Amino acid sequence: MKNKTDLSFAKLFNLSFGFFGVQIAYALQSANISRIFATLGADPHQLSFFWVLPPLMGMIVQPIIGKYSDKTWCSLGRRKPYLLVGAIIAILVMAMLPNAGNFTFTQSVFLGLNAAMWFGLFSLMFLDTSINIAMQPFKMMVGDMVNEEQKGLAYSIQSFLCNAGNFAGFIFPILFTWIGIANTAPEGVVPDSVKWSFYVGAGILILCVLYTFFTVKELDPKEYAEFHGIKEEEKQEEASFISLLIKAPSAFWTVGLVQFFCWAAFLFMWTYSNGAIASQCFGWDGVNAADSAFQDAGNWVGVCFAIQAVGSMLWAAFIPFLEKRFTMKGAYAISLIVGALGFISCMFVNDQYILLVSYALIGAAWAAMLAIPFTILTNALQGSKSMGYYLGLFNCTICLPQIIAALLGGVLLNLINESQSGMMVAAGVLLVLGALSVYLIKEKH
Repeated sequence: MKNKTDLSFAKLFNLSFGFFGVQIAYALQSANISRIFATLGADPHQLSFFWVLPPLMGMIVQPIIGKYSDKTWCSLGRRKPYLLVGAIIAILVMAMLPNAGNFTFTQSVFLGLNAAMWFGLFSLMFLDTSINIAMQPFKMMVGDMVNEEQKGLAYSIQSFLCNAGNFAGFIFPILFTWIGIANTAPEGVVPDSVKWSFYVGAGILILCVLYTFFTVKELDPKEYAEFHGIKEEEKQEEASFISLLIKAPSAFWTVGLVQFFCWAAFLFMWTYSNGAIASQCFGWDGVNAADSAFQDAGNWVGVCFAIQAVGSMLWAAFIPFLEKRFTMKGAYAISLIVGALGFISCMFVNDQYILLVSYALIGAAWAAMLAIPFTILTNALQGSKSMGYYLGLFNCTICLPQIIAALLGGVLLNLINESQSGMMVAAGVLLVLGALSVYLIKEKH
């Protein structure tokens, strides 16, 4: 086995820098999809259904990218070709999605959706597909090129860049509003502040991805085999989907259970924050999405999510202390409980500025979700020639709970008397269940 020397901080940073741009795109999607589709005419009961597509595409795309990038060895690299293709598609779709209300469509309705919403839906499908294609290689390259001792640091850097990208993407709409770009538009048309956020985000995305593409040199097949201690006869074997799942370490399944509760909780946050904040803090009547109260709340959602990203960055710096004091699982559980308190408190806050405290607490859970699961899993997979495929399959533990939550969101909203704020409490309860599930995990050090 090749000596697993440490990488310099600069190399670790370059390995993940493109993730900053990808996360700007993901943040713009997370903070604005409910706003965009409500503006196009969707009612609150329909909103969660639009959120089925992003995780569904992730669940399909990421295992495929993992499987085939495991076998891709070319002059451009192993994971990097997928990174570049995903980024190029993403910037094209980011230019189209916020313009769904500007194109001349017929007013016909099919399955309860008008033509503009159908256009937006297909644009969202392609956007999330491309984001997933571009996102997954960053996680895989850390697993490929970083030794066990540095993986925690590598994923922490990735977590920091993720949150920094989130902050930028979340803050763009209100920033552009402050400099004079219109934050309202005719009924059915997305405001220019949102459009310019997507345009600028697309430009930053491609620049960041190109930086990582040209500064990172991936391991060649021989170096990779030596680095991971893979013997020649093992390299010739190709495991099937089923056999990989059968042989998956227990950490794959137990961390996946925690992931189920966590990602369902955040799906509810992304879907219902706009309506909840508009109703509680901006006096929205709950009907007209073209109302300035709803659009102003949409900007404030970006601010709240940005504060969540800042809280996440600060909490990420605190996680190593918690790990030393309470173990990695203890740090994981504590972080999720703090996040749950943030979710539940949203129900009782009517001041937009105090609400920032709630979202800062939610950031604690997000920090743990970004770093700890992948550290536990890649340590458990050390020496596997199918690490990329496993990481792609593991993404199903992120996507499946979001799909289930999206399908059930409208039903749950009916049960709690149409309260979008109540959906935030439901998210908090899910995080508590996630924290309890942490203690089922068996770590491999």
